[in-house]
Amino acid sequence: MIRITLPDGTQREYDGALSVYEVAASIGVGLAKAAVAGRVEGELVGCEHVLEQDTRLQIITTQDREGLEILRRSCASLLAMAIKQLFPAAQRVAGAVVEDGFYYDSVYEHTFTPTDLRRLEVRMRQLANTNHPVRRLGDFEALGQGPHVPSTGVIRAFKLTRVASNASLQRITGTCWASQQVAVLTMSQQQADFGQQVCDALKGVGVRAVMDRRNEKIGYKIREHSLHEAPYLVILGEKEKAGGYVSLRSRQGEDLGQMSVEALCERLTREA
Repeated sequence: MIRITLPDGTQREYDGALSVYEVAASIGVGLAKAAVAGRVEGELVGCEHVLEQDTRLQIITTQDREGLEILRRSCASLLAMAIKQLFPAAQRVAGAVVEDGFYYDSVYEHTFTPTDLRRLEVRMRQLANTNHPVRRLGDFEALGQGPHVPSTGVIRAFKLTRVASNASLQRITGTCWASQQVAVLTMSQQQADFGQQVCDALKGVGVRAVMDRRNEKIGYKIREHSLHEAPYLVILGEKEKAGGYVSLRSRQGEDLGQMSVEALCERLTREA
């Protein structure tokens, strides 16, 4: 008999050894789906870690700081695998998690272009859809500094944002979040109803959306939300309301153009 003590002091007993994931599943389906790691007696371990004796356990999800770091580490490994497949001549160097995303360095004689980044993103999504363990993507060895998410299928909301070159060393940077999220920013209260329609449409296709209808200047709202987790900002003014379209920009400030609400939903669900 094994006794597992959870952070709130609750104790659960099991007949024999079991993994962190199995403990999460015994608590609830939702927790099992959200779990990416565990903290056993203070040590961070993967969901596959087997518990063989009485212990204290905290289930880590992507809502936790450590969980988000694990998600981003795994996303960096996904990028490294995509580089290996699409650009086999590139020498992969190292990757790491940064404040709001991840990066991966490689040595390659040709400079990666925006088209290359789009190709890499497509391949990363293909790899994510295989739903395989991150550490078992062919003969690829994932980043080893800590646990990874249970499978690539957990990695859904990510975006490659830029590439920086220093001679032949190139760093591709990206952002990654637990789920796709959009901040809908209105220029005034006059766009509030249209903003709610946009939020409802996004939520209808499974995209988290929050609306900021505060009576603040749009520049202030953009700067503020650029510091938060939403990778995309939807800007709504009188022109957008009258035309029934939205203006989209990335969290990093890139202008992604104007599009219909339907096109916005299609784009974000395709990337989710």
